[in-house]
Amino acid sequence: MKKLIAILGMIIGIGTILAACNQESGASGTDEVVKVGLNGSGVPIWEKVKEKAAEEGIEIELVEFADYVRPNMALADGDIDLNAFQTVSYFDSFIEEHDLDLEPIATTIIAPMGIYSEKYEDVNNIPDGSSIALPKEATNMGRALLLLENAGLIGLPEDFDGYGSLDKIDENPKNLKFEPIVAAQTPRVLPDVAASIINNGVAVEAGFVPVEDAISIEDDTAQPYINIIAAQSGEVDKEVYQKIVDLYQKEDVAEHIREEFNDSLIPTFVSLEKIGW
Repeated sequence: MKKLIAILGMIIGIGTILAACNQESGASGTDEVVKVGLNGSGVPIWEKVKEKAAEEGIEIELVEFADYVRPNMALADGDIDLNAFQTVSYFDSFIEEHDLDLEPIATTIIAPMGIYSEKYEDVNNIPDGSSIALPKEATNMGRALLLLENAGLIGLPEDFDGYGSLDKIDENPKNLKFEPIVAAQTPRVLPDVAASIINNGVAVEAGFVPVEDAISIEDDTAQPYINIIAAQSGEVDKEVYQKIVDLYQKEDVAEHIREEFNDSLIPTFVSLEKIGW
Protein backbone atom coordinates (compact mmCIF):
# COMPACT_ATOMS: atom_id res chain seq x y z
CA MET A 1 0.00 0.00 0.00
CA LYS A 2 2.80 2.40 0.89
CA LYS A 3 4.43 1.69 -2.49
CA LEU A 4 1.12 2.37 -4.28
CA ILE A 5 0.69 5.66 -2.44
CA ALA A 6 4.25 6.63 -3.30
CA ILE A 7 3.72 5.82 -6.98
CA LEU A 8 0.48 7.80 -7.03
CA GLY A 9 2.29 10.68 -5.40
CA MET A 10 4.96 10.59 -8.08
CA ILE A 11 2.33 10.56 -10.85
CA ILE A 12 0.50 13.49 -9.30
CA GLY A 13 3.79 15.35 -8.91
CA ILE A 14 4.74 14.77 -12.54
CA GLY A 15 1.27 15.81 -13.64
CA THR A 16 1.57 19.01 -11.66
CA ILE A 17 4.93 19.80 -13.26
CA LEU A 18 3.57 19.11 -16.75
CA ALA A 19 0.53 21.28 -16.09
CA ALA A 20 2.77 24.08 -14.91
CA CYS A 21 4.90 23.71 -18.02
CA ASN A 22 1.81 23.81 -20.23
CA GLN A 23 0.56 26.93 -18.48
CA GLU A 24 3.96 28.56 -18.93
CA SER A 25 3.94 27.55 -22.61
CA GLY A 26 0.52 29.14 -23.13
CA ALA A 27 1.62 32.30 -21.37
CA SER A 28 4.58 32.65 -23.70
CA GLY A 29 2.31 32.62 -26.73
CA THR A 30 2.91 29.11 -28.07
CA ASP A 31 -0.83 28.45 -28.09
CA GLU A 32 -1.81 31.79 -29.66
CA VAL A 33 -3.98 31.40 -32.78
CA VAL A 34 -4.73 34.51 -34.83
CA LYS A 35 -7.18 34.42 -37.75
CA VAL A 36 -6.27 36.87 -40.52
CA GLY A 37 -8.80 37.69 -43.24
CA LEU A 38 -7.39 38.17 -46.75
CA ASN A 39 -8.21 38.37 -50.42
CA GLY A 40 -6.37 35.79 -52.49
CA SER A 41 -3.64 38.17 -53.64
CA GLY A 42 -2.43 38.68 -50.08
CA VAL A 43 -1.84 35.02 -49.35
CA PRO A 44 1.78 34.78 -50.63
CA ILE A 45 2.80 37.64 -48.34
CA TRP A 46 1.07 36.22 -45.31
CA GLU A 47 2.46 32.74 -45.89
CA LYS A 48 5.86 34.31 -45.22
CA VAL A 49 4.57 36.13 -42.12
CA LYS A 50 2.86 32.93 -40.96
CA GLU A 51 6.15 31.05 -41.21
CA LYS A 52 7.96 33.72 -39.18
CA ALA A 53 5.18 33.86 -36.59
CA ALA A 54 5.31 30.10 -36.06
CA GLU A 55 8.94 30.48 -34.98
CA GLU A 56 7.67 32.89 -32.30
CA GLY A 57 4.98 30.51 -31.07
CA ILE A 58 2.13 32.25 -32.89
CA GLU A 59 -0.15 30.27 -35.18
CA ILE A 60 -1.66 32.38 -37.96
CA GLU A 61 -4.73 30.95 -39.67
CA LEU A 62 -5.36 32.52 -43.09
CA VAL A 63 -9.03 33.04 -43.99
CA GLU A 64 -9.66 33.94 -47.64
CA PHE A 65 -12.55 36.08 -48.90
CA ALA A 66 -13.65 36.66 -52.47
CA ASP A 67 -14.95 40.21 -52.07
CA TYR A 68 -14.22 43.54 -50.36
CA VAL A 69 -17.19 43.52 -47.98
CA ARG A 70 -17.12 40.36 -45.90
CA PRO A 71 -13.59 40.74 -44.44
CA ASN A 72 -14.62 43.85 -42.51
CA MET A 73 -17.96 42.44 -41.45
CA ALA A 74 -16.27 39.23 -40.28
CA LEU A 75 -13.75 41.28 -38.30
CA ALA A 76 -16.51 43.32 -36.67
CA ASP A 77 -18.40 40.12 -35.81
CA GLY A 78 -15.31 38.53 -34.27
CA ASP A 79 -15.14 35.71 -36.82
CA ILE A 80 -11.55 36.74 -37.59
CA ASP A 81 -9.01 38.64 -35.49
CA LEU A 82 -7.31 40.82 -38.12
CA ASN A 83 -7.75 41.59 -41.78
CA ALA A 84 -5.26 42.82 -44.36
CA PHE A 85 -6.77 43.49 -47.77
CA GLN A 86 -7.76 47.15 -48.12
CA THR A 87 -6.54 50.70 -48.51
CA VAL A 88 -6.99 53.16 -45.69
CA SER A 89 -9.26 55.22 -47.94
CA TYR A 90 -11.61 52.28 -48.52
CA PHE A 91 -11.43 51.34 -44.84
CA ASP A 92 -12.34 54.84 -43.63
CA SER A 93 -15.32 54.98 -45.96
CA PHE A 94 -16.51 51.46 -45.13
CA ILE A 95 -16.43 51.75 -41.34
CA GLU A 96 -18.22 55.10 -41.49
CA GLU A 97 -20.92 53.73 -43.79
CA HIS A 98 -21.45 50.58 -41.72
CA ASP A 99 -20.76 52.13 -38.30
CA LEU A 100 -18.07 49.58 -37.39
CA ASP A 101 -15.74 49.87 -34.40
CA LEU A 102 -12.52 48.94 -36.21
CA GLU A 103 -9.10 50.59 -36.43
CA PRO A 104 -5.89 50.15 -38.42
CA ILE A 105 -2.92 48.80 -36.48
CA ALA A 106 -0.23 49.02 -39.18
CA THR A 107 0.56 49.90 -42.78
CA THR A 108 1.73 47.28 -45.26
CA ILE A 109 1.93 48.00 -48.99
CA ILE A 110 0.76 50.14 -51.83
CA ALA A 111 -0.82 48.03 -54.54
CA PRO A 112 -0.85 50.45 -57.49
CA MET A 113 -4.01 50.59 -59.58
CA GLY A 114 -3.50 50.54 -63.33
CA ILE A 115 -5.16 51.19 -66.66
CA TYR A 116 -5.12 48.09 -68.87
CA SER A 117 -6.01 47.58 -72.50
CA GLU A 118 -6.01 44.76 -75.02
CA LYS A 119 -6.23 47.24 -77.88
CA TYR A 120 -3.89 50.14 -77.06
CA GLU A 121 -0.36 50.38 -75.70
CA ASP A 122 -0.57 54.06 -74.80
CA VAL A 123 -3.40 55.95 -73.09
CA ASN A 124 -2.90 58.76 -75.61
CA ASN A 125 -3.99 56.39 -78.40
CA ILE A 126 -7.40 55.70 -76.89
CA PRO A 127 -9.87 57.14 -79.47
CA ASP A 128 -12.56 59.70 -78.85
CA GLY A 129 -15.86 58.23 -77.69
CA SER A 130 -14.27 55.03 -76.35
CA SER A 131 -15.68 53.08 -73.42
CA ILE A 132 -13.63 52.79 -70.23
CA ALA A 133 -14.54 50.31 -67.49
CA LEU A 134 -13.81 51.25 -63.91
CA PRO A 135 -14.66 49.83 -60.48
CA LYS A 136 -17.97 51.11 -59.16
CA GLU A 137 -17.23 51.17 -55.40
CA ALA A 138 -16.99 54.80 -54.25
CA THR A 139 -13.37 54.83 -53.09
CA ASN A 140 -12.19 52.56 -55.90
CA MET A 141 -13.94 54.79 -58.43
CA GLY A 142 -12.45 57.91 -56.89
CA ARG A 143 -9.03 56.37 -57.15
CA ALA A 144 -9.73 55.40 -60.76
CA LEU A 145 -10.81 58.93 -61.62
CA LEU A 146 -7.59 60.32 -60.17
CA LEU A 147 -5.62 57.82 -62.24
CA LEU A 148 -7.51 58.88 -65.37
CA GLU A 149 -6.75 62.51 -64.56
CA ASN A 150 -3.06 61.75 -64.03
CA ALA A 151 -3.09 59.99 -67.40
CA GLY A 152 -4.48 63.16 -69.03
CA LEU A 153 -7.81 61.65 -70.04
CA ILE A 154 -10.15 63.66 -67.79
CA GLY A 155 -10.16 66.66 -65.49
CA LEU A 156 -11.45 66.79 -61.90
CA PRO A 157 -12.33 69.76 -59.66
CA GLU A 158 -9.59 71.11 -57.41
CA ASP A 159 -11.62 70.17 -54.32
CA PHE A 160 -12.16 66.57 -55.44
CA ASP A 161 -12.59 64.55 -52.25
CA GLY A 162 -11.40 61.19 -53.56
CA TYR A 163 -14.82 59.57 -53.57
CA GLY A 164 -16.02 58.59 -56.98
CA SER A 165 -19.09 59.44 -58.96
CA LEU A 166 -19.10 60.17 -62.66
CA ASP A 167 -20.81 63.53 -62.21
CA LYS A 168 -17.61 64.82 -60.57
CA ILE A 169 -15.75 64.74 -63.89
CA ASP A 170 -15.12 68.37 -64.93
CA GLU A 171 -13.43 67.77 -68.25
CA ASN A 172 -13.80 64.93 -70.73
CA PRO A 173 -12.09 66.14 -73.92
CA LYS A 174 -12.35 62.77 -75.66
CA ASN A 175 -16.02 62.29 -74.75
CA LEU A 176 -15.16 58.97 -73.16
CA LYS A 177 -17.94 56.72 -71.90
CA PHE A 178 -17.50 55.18 -68.48
CA GLU A 179 -18.88 51.83 -67.38
CA PRO A 180 -18.85 51.28 -63.59
CA ILE A 181 -18.72 47.60 -62.65
CA VAL A 182 -17.80 45.50 -59.64
CA ALA A 183 -14.02 45.66 -59.09
CA ALA A 184 -13.56 41.90 -59.39
CA GLN A 185 -15.09 41.94 -62.89
CA THR A 186 -12.87 44.64 -64.39
CA PRO A 187 -10.43 42.23 -66.13
CA ARG A 188 -13.23 40.22 -67.74
CA VAL A 189 -14.59 43.15 -69.74
CA LEU A 190 -11.28 43.99 -71.41
CA PRO A 191 -12.35 42.53 -74.80
CA ASP A 192 -15.42 44.80 -74.81
CA VAL A 193 -13.87 48.17 -73.90
CA ALA A 194 -10.98 50.35 -74.96
CA ALA A 195 -9.46 50.11 -71.49
CA SER A 196 -10.31 48.92 -68.01
CA ILE A 197 -9.07 50.27 -64.70
CA ILE A 198 -8.13 47.33 -62.48
CA ASN A 199 -7.15 47.13 -58.83
CA ASN A 200 -3.68 45.65 -58.36
CA GLY A 201 -4.76 42.49 -56.54
CA VAL A 202 -7.48 41.78 -59.08
CA ALA A 203 -4.97 42.30 -61.90
CA VAL A 204 -2.46 39.89 -60.35
CA GLU A 205 -5.16 37.25 -59.89
CA ALA A 206 -6.06 37.70 -63.57
CA GLY A 207 -2.46 36.94 -64.56
CA PHE A 208 -1.15 40.45 -65.17
CA VAL A 209 2.18 41.87 -64.03
CA PRO A 210 1.05 45.43 -63.27
CA VAL A 211 4.37 47.22 -63.80
CA GLU A 212 4.72 45.51 -67.18
CA ASP A 213 1.16 45.19 -68.44
CA ALA A 214 -0.57 48.39 -67.33
CA ILE A 215 -0.48 51.24 -69.86
CA SER A 216 -0.63 53.72 -66.95
CA ILE A 217 -0.08 53.03 -63.25
CA GLU A 218 0.04 54.77 -59.85
CA ASP A 219 3.31 55.40 -58.06
CA ASP A 220 4.34 55.30 -54.40
CA THR A 221 3.02 58.81 -53.70
CA ALA A 222 -0.57 57.53 -53.57
CA GLN A 223 -0.81 57.78 -49.77
CA PRO A 224 -4.60 57.44 -49.44
CA TYR A 225 -4.19 54.04 -51.00
CA ILE A 226 -1.69 52.56 -48.58
CA ASN A 227 -2.95 49.19 -47.40
CA ILE A 228 -3.43 48.41 -43.73
CA ILE A 229 -3.85 45.68 -41.15
CA ALA A 230 -7.06 46.27 -39.18
CA ALA A 231 -8.39 45.01 -35.85
CA GLN A 232 -11.32 45.65 -33.55
CA SER A 233 -10.83 48.99 -31.80
CA GLY A 234 -10.53 47.50 -28.33
CA GLU A 235 -7.74 45.17 -29.42
CA VAL A 236 -5.35 47.40 -31.36
CA ASP A 237 -2.69 47.23 -28.64
CA LYS A 238 -2.95 43.48 -28.10
CA GLU A 239 0.57 42.16 -27.69
CA VAL A 240 0.29 39.28 -30.14
CA TYR A 241 -1.09 41.60 -32.84
CA GLN A 242 1.74 44.07 -32.35
CA LYS A 243 4.20 41.19 -32.58
CA ILE A 244 2.68 40.20 -35.92
CA VAL A 245 3.02 43.81 -37.10
CA ASP A 246 6.68 43.78 -36.08
CA LEU A 247 7.26 40.54 -38.00
CA TYR A 248 5.54 41.94 -41.08
CA GLN A 249 7.40 45.24 -41.14
CA LYS A 250 10.85 43.72 -41.58
CA GLU A 251 13.14 43.95 -44.58
CA ASP A 252 12.98 40.21 -45.28
CA VAL A 253 9.20 40.48 -45.76
CA ALA A 254 9.64 43.61 -47.89
CA GLU A 255 12.12 41.75 -50.09
CA HIS A 256 9.75 38.77 -50.29
CA ILE A 257 6.96 41.09 -51.46
CA ARG A 258 9.13 42.64 -54.15
CA GLU A 259 10.30 39.26 -55.42
CA GLU A 260 6.92 37.52 -55.23
CA PHE A 261 5.11 40.28 -57.12
CA ASN A 262 7.84 41.37 -59.53
CA ASP A 263 8.04 44.82 -57.89
CA SER A 264 4.33 45.38 -58.61
CA LEU A 265 3.62 45.88 -54.90
CA ILE A 266 5.45 48.56 -52.95
CA PRO A 267 6.25 47.73 -49.28
CA THR A 268 5.18 50.84 -47.36
CA PHE A 269 5.83 50.80 -43.62
CA VAL A 270 4.82 54.25 -42.38
CA SER A 271 3.26 55.47 -39.16
CA LEU A 272 -0.50 55.45 -38.65
CA GLU A 273 -0.32 59.21 -38.16
CA LYS A 274 0.85 59.58 -41.75
CA ILE A 275 -2.36 57.99 -43.00
CA GLY A 276 -4.56 60.09 -40.74
CA TRP A 277 -4.87 57.84 -37.67
